[in-house]
Amino acid sequence: MSSIKKLAGDTLWYGGSTIAARFLNYLLTPYLTLNLQNVSDYGKIGLIYSLIPIFNVIFTYGFETAYFRFASSKEQNDNIYSTAAISLFVSTILFTIVLWLNQHLLGQSIGLEAFPDIIKLMILIIAIDTLSAIPFAKLRQSSRPIKYALVKISGIIANILVTWFYISYCPKHYITNDWISLIYDPTVNPVTYVVLANLIQSIITLLFLSAEIFQIKFAFNTKLWRQMMWYAMPLILVGMGGVINDTMNRIMIRWWLPGTEEFREAQVGIFNACAKLAILITLFVQAFKMSAEPFFFKQADASNPQKMYARIMKFFIIILSVMFLVVSLYIPIWKYFIGPRYWEGLGVVPILLMANIFLGIYYNLTVWYKLSNKTIYGAYITLVGSALSVGLNYIFIPKYGITACAWGTLAAYGSMLLLSNFYGQKYYRIPYAW
Repeated sequence: MSSIKKLAGDTLWYGGSTIAARFLNYLLTPYLTLNLQNVSDYGKIGLIYSLIPIFNVIFTYGFETAYFRFASSKEQNDNIYSTAAISLFVSTILFTIVLWLNQHLLGQSIGLEAFPDIIKLMILIIAIDTLSAIPFAKLRQSSRPIKYALVKISGIIANILVTWFYISYCPKHYITNDWISLIYDPTVNPVTYVVLANLIQSIITLLFLSAEIFQIKFAFNTKLWRQMMWYAMPLILVGMGGVINDTMNRIMIRWWLPGTEEFREAQVGIFNACAKLAILITLFVQAFKMSAEPFFFKQADASNPQKMYARIMKFFIIILSVMFLVVSLYIPIWKYFIGPRYWEGLGVVPILLMANIFLGIYYNLTVWYKLSNKTIYGAYITLVGSALSVGLNYIFIPKYGITACAWGTLAAYGSMLLLSNFYGQKYYRIPYAW
């Protein structure tokens, strides 16, 4: 029970910081939905932030989880940390060069080839966020949630301030203040400045992690790196599938919904805004995942860890069920979190809430293949969910629009939950309280 209390305490810390950070970030949702002149501009933001997670998965290639796995079972933690950090540093340089040389193709993939500056900023965000990945993982592995919280919140506050400066302050004072003309151009699409604010957040975050970065030694263990890569490679497919199910549906709306370009981008904006109303469950699942992943690995060698994992799942589902009711029963109140122009999509909110519950349960269930080193099963399961999501969206988006995206996400996470439980009970049985 003391271990569960520790997990609860870490979840509160990470949860508090994650909720505070994400809540501050989510404040941009009502702000942008009310202040951006065109709904399609918010759709462009949704498209950009659908593409970024895809490349985050590719750039980090599962090394965060691999770091937790190996750091929890080996004594040379500094060697593991340096090997993982150096690997990501070198690969990030190579991947960034490839993306930079293919900017136009990236823009075409989401229909934003006419906005090359946004694509450039997006590539820089991906690169800098990748460099922060292992230092953040070290904070989590070392159980340092206070610094983790301060770094996250500081970056997001900077993001909010810079966004407000460019979206609200500069347009009003552009004529009366000559110095503003040096850093602001009213002819530039406002989405560019929203993405620029995110880049500034990423830079500030990396600077705050300088202490962890300076702990990286010029020691690269090739044998260890191969072991970590062998463990991590299937996790690329796991992460990619999660991104396809969670965010790529915005891009699918842009691809497959009939109508004009502006209409499709507006529908992306509506879906993106309504998806934010699942904030309560999303925040809790994210906070739990942040604390649970290193915790599960540390407890793997304890006496009868399966019983503890089952108790954690029970309490986890109870909390999520309450949150589902709090949000779904009070949508007439929660809807004021976004602008009235986006309310036509509120019907997707309960569906997405349940989809996020399924995702949270799936995160719990993944403990079996991570502990038994059968990560390839995670890849297979995620591929099934992704194929189901893409197939349903392709078939039903042209007729049912954004509602099809919500149901596709629910079906994908539901199938992943069932498959993970089936194989988990076969290879690493956990006595869940059905």
